[in-house]
Amino acid sequence: MSFEAWSVFALFWAVFVTTPGPNAVNCISNGMNLGFLRAMVGVLAILTQASLFLVLSALGVTALIAASPTGFWLAKMIGAGFLIYLGLRGWQNATRPVPQTERPVRHVYLHALAIATINPKSVAGYLAAFSQFVQPNVPIWEQMVVIMPTALVLTTLSYTGFTLIGVVMGKAAMAAVFNVWIRRLLAICFVIYGVLLGLSSAPQAGMR
Repeated sequence: MSFEAWSVFALFWAVFVTTPGPNAVNCISNGMNLGFLRAMVGVLAILTQASLFLVLSALGVTALIAASPTGFWLAKMIGAGFLIYLGLRGWQNATRPVPQTERPVRHVYLHALAIATINPKSVAGYLAAFSQFVQPNVPIWEQMVVIMPTALVLTTLSYTGFTLIGVVMGKAAMAAVFNVWIRRLLAICFVIYGVLLGLSSAPQAGMR
């Protein structure tokens, strides 16, 4: 991959991972409620999903997923329902004190991994990356040596930033009313993302 192609890919990926979505909302929520170190377990889960999707994209599996209308619709409905459920539960719990008992690390990780994985629209981003930036005349795994570190570093920086935003917001939300409305806003975001996901169409190669 040439330096010019790498620069364009890096810019694309930076925009892809910094555009707010369910992962960003979850990172902010974790930062508010768990503190920085424990919330970073959620970022690790996002990196797990990103690594898996990058490898699957290189193998062409995401193209097969996007080409299956029934599979995409089923994944989309499950994902949409899960996000809406999280939003409704978050709204309901917004007025309740944050539980003092610590959530197990495994729960934080699996929860973040589920949110990162169930959104089939993310397939479009990986398809776009591999249809627009991968050179067909160069072995794919030689390019992955450049693509994967770039994508994972940018992903780490982005979601660490969202987590830090949550930590700062959590420290600032000393007033009970302010805390409630922040938590309700995050809950609304989950519902909106769920509805948008349910109304979305199947991704196509070359689209983001």
